[in-house]
Amino acid sequence: MAVYEGLRKRRSYYQLNKELPISEDAVRALIEETTELVPDAFNMKSARVAVALGEKQDELWDRIYEAFQGKVAREKIDGFKAAAGTVLYFYEENTVKALQEKFPLYADIFPVWANQANGMLQINIWSGLRELGIGANLQHYNPVIDETVRELFALPESWKLLAEMPFGGIVEERESKAKEKIEERVKFYR
Repeated sequence: MAVYEGLRKRRSYYQLNKELPISEDAVRALIEETTELVPDAFNMKSARVAVALGEKQDELWDRIYEAFQGKVAREKIDGFKAAAGTVLYFYEENTVKALQEKFPLYADIFPVWANQANGMLQINIWSGLRELGIGANLQHYNPVIDETVRELFALPESWKLLAEMPFGGIVEERESKAKEKIEERVKFYR
């Protein structure tokens, strides 16, 4: 199955460039379809995505550098800026709150479920990009950059930033991952 192949190939690629092996329209289609297909508890559809491309991609990472006031190395930020784009992952807080009010018995767990759904979205987009020959990595500069991102993209306050995924052409292929002793992490019982 293609799902497994994408997972096998998926790695953290830090050396990216702006040369995509496919069109931006194909990337858009992958992100939109994946966002629609990934499940969410109570079908709450809490995940939100914003994608920075072109000038917005460069501006995003310049503004992230500024938000950290030099506390993150320019070289590191420029590595992310060199990518063709960045997928920004959010959950929509009002959606979660509405379900908390509707189903008070589950109120405490709805934010957890929203994060689980977002994690599924992240790995599926990441694997899907890799299947299309695109590299990516996952970053977590929130909450420091929350206001910067909200302002740059004119996003509502209710969109809560969870992660940033720079993506682009792969400059250098990564070595295969070493096989682990999976039985230390996975147990089967009869």
